[in-house]
Amino acid sequence: MDGFAEPSPVIANGLPALEVWEAWQRKPQSIMPRFVQCAIRLSGCLFLAIRLSASLPNVLIIQTDEHHFQTLGCYGGQIVQTPHIDRLASEGALCTSFYATTPVCSPSRAALLTGLYPQHNRVVQNNVPLPSGTSTLGSILQQKGYRTGYIGKWHLDGDGKPQWAPARSFGFEDRRFMFNRGHWKKFVLQDGRPEVGALNRNGEPSYELDDADEKTFATDFLTERALEFIGQKEDRPFFLMLSFPDPHGPNSVRKPYDTLFDDVTIPIPDTLRKPDSQIPAWAPSDAKITVATLRRLMPKYFGMVKCIDDNVGRILHLLEQTGALDQTLILFTSDHGDLCGEHGRLNKGNPYEGSARIPFLMRYPSEIPPNTRIGIALSCVDFLPTLNGVLNLQISEVFNGRDASQWFRGNPPPSWNDITFLRSSRGGNWLCAASERYKLVVSSGERPWLMDLQTDPAEALNHASDPHKAEVLQSMARALKVYAIEEKDPLLNVEGIGSSLTELLPSSQ
Repeated sequence: MDGFAEPSPVIANGLPALEVWEAWQRKPQSIMPRFVQCAIRLSGCLFLAIRLSASLPNVLIIQTDEHHFQTLGCYGGQIVQTPHIDRLASEGALCTSFYATTPVCSPSRAALLTGLYPQHNRVVQNNVPLPSGTSTLGSILQQKGYRTGYIGKWHLDGDGKPQWAPARSFGFEDRRFMFNRGHWKKFVLQDGRPEVGALNRNGEPSYELDDADEKTFATDFLTERALEFIGQKEDRPFFLMLSFPDPHGPNSVRKPYDTLFDDVTIPIPDTLRKPDSQIPAWAPSDAKITVATLRRLMPKYFGMVKCIDDNVGRILHLLEQTGALDQTLILFTSDHGDLCGEHGRLNKGNPYEGSARIPFLMRYPSEIPPNTRIGIALSCVDFLPTLNGVLNLQISEVFNGRDASQWFRGNPPPSWNDITFLRSSRGGNWLCAASERYKLVVSSGERPWLMDLQTDPAEALNHASDPHKAEVLQSMARALKVYAIEEKDPLLNVEGIGSSLTELLPSSQ
């Protein structure tokens, strides 16, 4: 099979290079010229590296932007049919409690690619560039012999936009179609180079649709570039990250997706309007978000999701046609969610489920059994160490996250502390501990909030004062304090956060 056959280059006597090297190693060294020794050793090492890379699978990450997990069928969505994304879940693993480490774009993306918390990789808010020299999944897999590429939104090179093909590669060899930021709707090729296809009256790139079609609409255009990358014939396995800017706003999508859901009854969240007692300071509601707002915006949001799923189907079809599907580890995820009217808000930035919980599906048949369901709480920092465990990459870098590969293999470890940690971007001033069932949020200028996702999935109630949950409250607070101390999270020193944690714990803790 092209791209996966183990090479056996011949250099002498009709023997593969490594066999020649081994044969020469058995000979008395005095009869072998030194330059020949060196040449054979180097060629042997080279072909050994090729052999090792050829034994590894392709890796494909498909990341969306601002994607509410419940718009997908595999997460219970009933409005949009998403058979291709659902296929990844049925033929692989689905995480039911996977969170954005920080639920905004840049910090979440940096955490996924580095396995480090924002305070360690320094990307603590949007538009902060990832420090030069930072080890990423791109540079790691490049060193392992992968052909690496990035297509779509990057958001880790400062505030420039679109800023095509940023100079700093971070291990991504092919980044012709990487753009730093922006939620563009139309792309075109000019002399083989990508450009934003819609311009405003001043000739500047615009977010307008401008009659984008199946060739120029952003999701379709980026998918086409991904198909070209995947279709290249090389002996190396590929690593491709495909980053769609949708379904992030503005809520617009090309025909026919723009009208597919016009006749759908738009679900209105029960939490659209809440009494003041149920509104925490870290997520105030927005009076401008009304029923009419949701009825206007959500059909287009659903259309963007449908367009994404159809394009995922195009990618799966090509991988199947070329025989590479089962030799490719596929991850589908997002950088953060979109509240879609829940709690009287749109977009992201807070620890509510619609904002912080993200879809996370991984398919790789040789290691991950079909229909694997993982309920433990995980976050973006856990991805890289988990990938290392699934593929046995033997990565030497140190990560903040945990290796959950046994869960993905369907073999849960005998002991596991079911808790992960979220933090606000700069200015948000909150810390959160989350498990499969509970979520504790401690913030500046606000009483602690304890949510029970089992009895109150809408997260409308604060259970921090419930005496029946005192033990849970203390356990979550203890774990959050340990995290903040061990990971040197500066938010612990923000007024009201450290003191709140101290108050929640007995003096001995």
